[in-house]
Amino acid sequence: MENSYLSSVIKQFEYYKSLGDKTFNQLTFEDMQWQSNANSNSIAIIVKHIAGNMLSRWTNFLTEDGEKEWRQRDEEFVDSFNSIEDLKAAWEDGWLSLFNAIKPLKTDDLERIIYIRNQGHTVTEAINRQLAHYAYHIGQMVFLGKLIKGEDWQSLSIPRGNSEKYNEEKFSKTKGKRHFTDDL
Repeated sequence: MENSYLSSVIKQFEYYKSLGDKTFNQLTFEDMQWQSNANSNSIAIIVKHIAGNMLSRWTNFLTEDGEKEWRQRDEEFVDSFNSIEDLKAAWEDGWLSLFNAIKPLKTDDLERIIYIRNQGHTVTEAINRQLAHYAYHIGQMVFLGKLIKGEDWQSLSIPRGNSEKYNEEKFSKTKGKRHFTDDL
């Protein structure tokens, strides 16, 4: 039997990746570099941090500590992207590393112990930790995108004033088990 946790968490990661992708599609490279002040993170910096974290956490996920010696975390908070293509390539590399690590997992793997900075986690705990971490930062990216675009922002969820219409559409379908991302 397919493990519903694994299939669900893969869909959740795909959903959060899509929110980032949809945010990028509304912004220019200059928009992604905008910072409200010197101590805040731009979308570009958040992307660099997420990508660096993903490469460190998911490379040799089951056999090496998730905090790699080669990771330069402090450098992730310095925007060094030269183009939107460089930014998107880093984003895609991070996600590829994540999906290459998670998609082959089997139910028996979920209770295995892996380490992040020498702290033991079950595979399930490590996945949950990273899912929450990425959702947190992608939420920041979406919020920054909304601030930057203002009235021109295209909603990534149910737009204001459309809840009733959205619910009517959902309730017009028969009850059934499905993931909330299946219709996105």
